[in-house]
Amino acid sequence: MRARILMLLLAVTFAAYAKTALLEHVGLQWRPTSDLKLGAMQMSQATVQFETFQDARDNKESIGENLEDDNKPRPVTTTDDVGAFVGKHVRELFDHSGIKTVDSNGDVTVKGEVKQFFVRETSTYKSEVAIHVSVVGRDGKPRWSGVATGDATRFGRSYKAENYYEVLSDGVVNAVSSMLESAEFQKALSGR
Repeated sequence: MRARILMLLLAVTFAAYAKTALLEHVGLQWRPTSDLKLGAMQMSQATVQFETFQDARDNKESIGENLEDDNKPRPVTTTDDVGAFVGKHVRELFDHSGIKTVDSNGDVTVKGEVKQFFVRETSTYKSEVAIHVSVVGRDGKPRWSGVATGDATRFGRSYKAENYYEVLSDGVVNAVSSMLESAEFQKALSGR
């Protein structure tokens, strides 16, 4: 009988802990559910070099919050380098689109600063991603500069890391889609 009561108390304690456990210092994971949109992209033959993106956000650990309980928002934080994470996956998306990326001596260099990388969870998960991107020619002259934005919304179970990963990844995919669909950005990538 005591063993049964002890097991019941442990189950209740575990359930209470699981409900209140915070998503703090989570490792970032790439989990896109959206497809890259290329529009009428003119494929550049120029090689594109990427510099490591910088995290220019004020609160570098904060990547989201659950606002379902009006009295006490629950944070989502990471100690990972958000700039490096976003830059790595932006480069992968460029490769996926057919643009040739290189580690050095590119015809153009893409530099980036992550300005926003955040999810607000209420009845849905809503991400907002903003990246200030610059394209610089081999001669060091700027060819294009602007902010690429992407957002995503999804439903999911409350306060789950997987949903945060998916909606943040989709925000990055959508920001890259907006870049690659821009005629001015395409022209800058061509090295002309």
